[in-house]
Amino acid sequence: MPKKQLTGTIISDKMQKTVVVEVERIKKHPLYKRRYKFHKKYKAHNEKGEYKIGDKVIIEECRPISKEKRWRVIKKL
Repeated sequence: MPKKQLTGTIISDKMQKTVVVEVERIKKHPLYKRRYKFHKKYKAHNEKGEYKIGDKVIIEECRPISKEKRWRVIKKL
């Protein structure tokens, strides 16, 4: 089974080897049919510290690296 990949923006790089990526998605309300945006934050592994705040990146699912880290930054868009 292929690993999930998400696209998002880095909103924090204050931790060592970790960045916080905010992923924006669009959902449709089941009753009113109006579309709306919602955001979710993921902690992703950034080994060399090459990605900074504001970068658009692709993150990929991986094995648990720590308590909250289950994603890894693949590349910058």
